[in-house]
Formats: sequence, structure tokens, C-alpha cells
Amino acid sequence: MPRRLCRVLVVDDEPAMREVLQARIERWGFPVRTAESVQAARVLTGSFDPHLVISDLVLPDATGLALLEHLRGEARERTILMITAYGTIDMAVQAIKGGAADFLTKPLDYVALHRFIAEIEDRLRASSQAPTQAQAQAQTTEFEAPAPALDGMVGASDALLRMQARVRAAASSDAPVLIVGESGSGKELVARSLHRLSGARAPGPFVPVNAAAIPEALAEGELFGVERGAFTGATSARMGLFEHADGGTLFLDEITEMPLALQAKLLRVLEDGNIRRVGARAQTRCDVRLIAATNRDPAAAVENGRMRQDLLYRLDVLRIDVPPLRERREDLPALVAHFVRDCAQRYAAPAPRIEPGALAVLHGHDWPGNIRELRNVIERAFTRAHRGMISAAELDLDGVGIELRAELPRGIVLPHGVTAADAERIVILETLKTTGNNKAEAARRLGLDVKTIRNKLKTFEGEGSAT
Repeated sequence: MPRRLCRVLVVDDEPAMREVLQARIERWGFPVRTAESVQAARVLTGSFDPHLVISDLVLPDATGLALLEHLRGEARERTILMITAYGTIDMAVQAIKGGAADFLTKPLDYVALHRFIAEIEDRLRASSQAPTQAQAQAQTTEFEAPAPALDGMVGASDALLRMQARVRAAASSDAPVLIVGESGSGKELVARSLHRLSGARAPGPFVPVNAAAIPEALAEGELFGVERGAFTGATSARMGLFEHADGGTLFLDEITEMPLALQAKLLRVLEDGNIRRVGARAQTRCDVRLIAATNRDPAAAVENGRMRQDLLYRLDVLRIDVPPLRERREDLPALVAHFVRDCAQRYAAPAPRIEPGALAVLHGHDWPGNIRELRNVIERAFTRAHRGMISAAELDLDGVGIELRAELPRGIVLPHGVTAADAERIVILETLKTTGNNKAEAARRLGLDVKTIRNKLKTFEGEGSAT
């Protein structure tokens, strides 16, 4: 085995947890030390110089957040992974916002932990073998998007971080999950993240199906399979989606569109884990985790007769609400950058810049189609971009840009090659000038909430003091 580069420090006040983690990490071949408190961890970081610090959030002399703040103040860059119980998810979200790379919930998913350490090892090895290449990659273009936290979930808004925390917490369970969110908000992305983080199920199949797209007459056979001779034309036995998902995850999108009679049969499968093919006498055991999703209010769907109440009770064990894009507008610059880079890769073309007026138009749009609509808008604008720039005209958002630009200050002069982040800063500050520093009015014009404006101003002040 080659010498491992990644040094790991485990910080936990429980001796059993420290011993287990140390034994596992040493078995994987990585050098590891342990500490029982924040003070002991501070001493060890000076002598052991770890690349990765795995810390519990609750420690005897301080919180893991205090350790995180201390480590961030050091010149040495380290990766911090937090360990938390379900009851301290809010603190874990604070840790992520404070600079932690990720967090794991107890009981720990050791497969995910091993993968996390291996990724750091790969980065260290690549950096040591090709330092000049790493330096070149560090000089990113203005549209370099931040690394996605969970399977393409780009952004760092409070709404997104809270949802990601619920995804991580739910992934460690095998109970059914109900995902609720508007069309285009990313419900399947959430389901795929749940599957990928689900430990033993992750290597198994992920089978997505839109319940609304299956004809009612064929739905039972599609889900549970068909025995030979079950009906005219059934010349051979056929597996259903449950059997295809055996050992993995079945994702039923738009569950409220499923016929009520079939919902009753689905409920029985959830109760005992057995399916019966159409035309079969015997039942078949299927080891499947079910994730369901809907773009409707589940309670209203029950009232309207679209969903069985007992099925809702059985599915709504763990619920994840996906925020619409209009509630996480602060993620727009990162999302735009992500989709522009994606288009550049697929079309094998340079990534264009975005004008501040165009970014303001995006901020002002209501996004009824959510992330899916934004992706389509950016791809359309990408194909229309002139001279390496995306302007408001290329966005083609049905006149929204014209109305918003009329309220923006005119005559803004930008330096060549302005970045998306700089464009956002200029638009916010110039809009505040025209409103006499009225943050509420500026927020209204830009389609943001006042809290976001205040947070952005604090960020701008920090950037100014750093330069």
C-alpha cells in the first residue's frame, strides 16, 4: 500500500467513538490522532498538522463551532468534517456556513466517511504530483462555480442548507421519504442524493418513475410485474419496477396522480415488503426503499380525493420540502455560473460573461418553473450570446427585463471582463443609491428580501476591508 498523505485528527469526548474511528481510519491506511476536547485539538493541530479534522459538535470545553473558528483563523488550510446527532442539525448548518466541508449524522455512515477521506487523499496526491497544474486551476475564470454540496445542489442560501441537512439526516434511515416541492425545483435531484448517501443501498439500483405518465390500465403491471398468461398478450413473465429496484431505491414522482386503487396496493407493499405480480398466486419479497414526491400540498390532495390518507401517513415518515427558486434568489449567481459552465462543456465553446443588467433581470423574475426554467433560460441565452456576453435581451423573459431595467440607474460603466459577483455588487449598490439607501425599496426592485440585502452589504464591507 502506498504511503498515505492525508493526516486525520478525530475530536470527540466519547472514548468509544474515538477508539472506533481511530481503528477504522488506521485500517484504511491513514495516519490518525485523537483528542477529547477543543483545547487538546488545538495542541495537536500544531504538532500533528492534520489535513482533515473530524470533530463532534458537542465537546466538554467548547463547541465544535469554536474549534472550527480557531482552525479557520490559522494560516494552514484544513478540511473540517462535523459529526452531529439529529437534534443538532441547526448547529450543523451553522458549521457548514462557517466553513465546514460537510457533516455526518450519528450513527456514522463509514462508507461515506471512507469516501470523504479518499477524496481528500486524491486531491493531496494530485497537488503533490502536479503543483503547477494545481496553481493554474486555482486561477479560475469569472464563471467558476463553487463545488456543489450534494449531487449538483448549487448554492449556499439558508433555505438550501436547511434542506441539505434534512437530506443527510434522512439518508441514514431506511424509512420512506416524501419530497414536496414545485415542478422544476429539483425533487429528483434530492431523491438521487438520498440514494447516493444511503450507505448499503447506494451501490444498488436507483429506479425513477413518473406515476402520472403510466396509463392506469398498465400501472399495476408496471409496478409489480406480470406473470405469463395473466391476460391476453402476456406471453412471458415480466419484472416490475419494484423488482428492478430490489436492493436499492424506487422513486415514485407525482405520487398524488397515482390511481387510488393502486395506492391501496402500494400501501400493502410498504407494510410488509411483499409484492404480487399480476396473475401470480405467490408473493415475492422485495428489499426496496421508497421515495415519493409530489408538487401538490399532500394534505390538500387527501381532501380533494387524490391521495389516500393512510398512504400519506405511511409515506410522510420523513418529509423534505424543496424550496422554490424565488425563496433562494441569493443562489442565482452560483446557479447561473453552473449552467453557463455546463453549456460551455456541452457545446465545446467559451463561457460568456453576464452583464449586470441581465443578472438584475434574473433576480427580478418570479421563476414559476424554478431551476428547470432557469436552466432553459441560460441555455437559450448561451446560444444567442454576442461577443462573449449575455445581456438582458438574450434572456427573453417576456418583458421582465425591460420593466426592471427602467428602475435601475442608467449609465453604469463597467470594466471589461466584470465577473458575476462584481456585477451583483454593482447592481445592488447602485440601486441603493437611487433609493436613498432605502434597503426595503432596493430589495423590492431587485426581487430580494431585506435580510439578503443586509447580508450582501456585510459581505461587500468584508471584501473591501480585505483589499
